[in-house]
Amino acid sequence: MNRRKFLKETVKYGIAAGTAFFLSPYKKMMGVEDLLADTAMPELAAIKGGEPDKMFEAGIKALGGMNKFVKKGQTIVVKPNIGWSRPPEISADTNPKLIYAIVKHCMDAGAKKVYVFDHTCDSWEKCYSISGIESAAKKAGASVAQANSRSYYQNVSVPYGDILKTAEVHELILKSDVFINVPVLKNHGSAGLTISMKNLMGIVWDRGFWHANGLHQCIADFAAYRKPDLNVVDAYSVMKTNGPRGVNTEDTLLMKSQIISNDIVAADAAAAKLFGIEPSDVDHIAIAAKKGIGQIDLSKVAIKRIVL
Repeated sequence: MNRRKFLKETVKYGIAAGTAFFLSPYKKMMGVEDLLADTAMPELAAIKGGEPDKMFEAGIKALGGMNKFVKKGQTIVVKPNIGWSRPPEISADTNPKLIYAIVKHCMDAGAKKVYVFDHTCDSWEKCYSISGIESAAKKAGASVAQANSRSYYQNVSVPYGDILKTAEVHELILKSDVFINVPVLKNHGSAGLTISMKNLMGIVWDRGFWHANGLHQCIADFAAYRKPDLNVVDAYSVMKTNGPRGVNTEDTLLMKSQIISNDIVAADAAAAKLFGIEPSDVDHIAIAAKKGIGQIDLSKVAIKRIVL
């Protein structure tokens, strides 16, 4: 099968899977006015049909508001995927509109300081600039930090790691009160998919060890070390093939979707479903579930589905 035909078939499957995920077994939620229809507070919000900032506003409201996660005077780290010096339309990095919205909500909740950073794969200056994330983060009031020197990292033990026993973690993660993980959902040549757990590789220094010693196991091992307080999966425009860097816009699909949860496994399971892949078929998601890090069975997760 040639690349064009493969992409066409993959996109068709992804659309069907995404549509199915956003249909509740009982009804289709048709807007923000329905957010209070459920009596129980949801554990995961799945939002579809809006711009990144508007979807986040609806989703975080459904989960109880940003004040539930960020308190006055706290220091916050917002960690997007900024790994690649690619413009937003390629979908290699997190959408800058989403980062602006998250930082703004943190500031409005009374955060003392909000930092944004990533340990990039391409030149950090180019990644920060070309992705549009540096400009968006600063405009919302955040400080954009560097992560390109080993001096920024501290060695920590990973007590529940089967393979990964230690890691060098960025100092801002160790010092922050709240950690908000903001991956972009996309295809990945080594991991299959890169979502919330895979995005944590951007807060460590030695990623080469992970690739050389069982990538999926190391991803799952580290996920138990520092669970983010909130995971916001950007699925506005999804790179369906040629990830993680992408080639051009033909690799992408506009899905206008977003997943928000404090359960990193549930967030990745929902995002995998959205992509058209069973969560159990992504090794690091399955391993993390077996380790008790989070819930892979979405039938056991209270989900608020919102269509804008």
